[in-house]
Amino acid sequence: MPLVLERRQERSAAIAVISPLLAIALTFATMAVVFAAIGKNPLYALYVYFVEPLTDGYTLSELVVKATPLVMIGVGLALCYIANVWNIGAEGQFTIGAVAGSWIAVATNGTNAGHWVLPAMLAAGTVAGALYAMIPAICKVRFGASEILTSLMLVYVADFFMDYLVRGPWRDPHGMNFPTTADFDPVATVPTLFDGSRVHAGSIAALIVVMLAAVILGRTIKGFEIRLVGAAPRAARFAGFNANQLVVFTFAISGALAGLAGIIEVAGPIGHLQPGISPGYGFTAIIVAFLGRLNPVGVLIAGLFLALTFIGGESAQIALKVPLDLTKVIQGILLFYVLACDSLIVYRVRFIAPQPRAATGSA
Repeated sequence: MPLVLERRQERSAAIAVISPLLAIALTFATMAVVFAAIGKNPLYALYVYFVEPLTDGYTLSELVVKATPLVMIGVGLALCYIANVWNIGAEGQFTIGAVAGSWIAVATNGTNAGHWVLPAMLAAGTVAGALYAMIPAICKVRFGASEILTSLMLVYVADFFMDYLVRGPWRDPHGMNFPTTADFDPVATVPTLFDGSRVHAGSIAALIVVMLAAVILGRTIKGFEIRLVGAAPRAARFAGFNANQLVVFTFAISGALAGLAGIIEVAGPIGHLQPGISPGYGFTAIIVAFLGRLNPVGVLIAGLFLALTFIGGESAQIALKVPLDLTKVIQGILLFYVLACDSLIVYRVRFIAPQPRAATGSA
């Protein structure tokens, strides 16, 4: 009995809510099979990944630390995707924001600079991320280049540029030849919120970003423009909205948030600039945006869930003796199921009974 996908006359609101939950359930089922295939107890492995981190106060605080950049980047990407603009290079914008903000920290290191240093670093990271994101946006608007390819390729440019700096002119002369800058001065670090915890003020900034994005999308003309251009480009043109300007605007906002997340990560939990400042936050935030239904509040919840995969992956590496890259496998499977289940919002599965063959014969 063949299956076909039949377009729905109206999008299913119920499926839109169920879709991410179904994707998570299918991910759990698939990973259980993977764990069994590599000789691990599936139930215990899933417990280590998704339950055990929630039973300890320290890992709960680390969950917030990991979720902070994911939420900030995910909100920016959600704004792009709602407008049907595809920013795939948030990882590079995250990196370039960290580099730009770190330049101020490196330049003022050991000079007893005032409390203006951290705000200047945050501003520099935000502006650098926005400007870097505008490169693929302008290439798309001016030359018709694919923003998917250009934004993705710029990730590697940012990575190599940072690698050159920390191995060359910015390398700490007292750092035992490791590729890292000197530790930032206290005035150049993001303050923590609790003693004995790495939870920092950046988590508050992430909540503010979520609230602002929710207000912009739901209560402002700009939010209406973003939604209309993405859903009905022709109607948006008749309404007088400029799609090209919106491409640049959404890319700039997305890049700004990624750059801000980058410098907060470096000036907060890490405390200096070094290679590998991101375990793939910019790419994982793509999953966060879609799993959160491109809704700022949903992105917050999805960011916490994806942060759980990072924390669980570190625990599983010790408890199960599995490679840390298995976390990326989980995230990739989750993205596959999210996109697959999202198709059910627009299409319904229909079974077609085979038609009986017409009888043929001679008279």
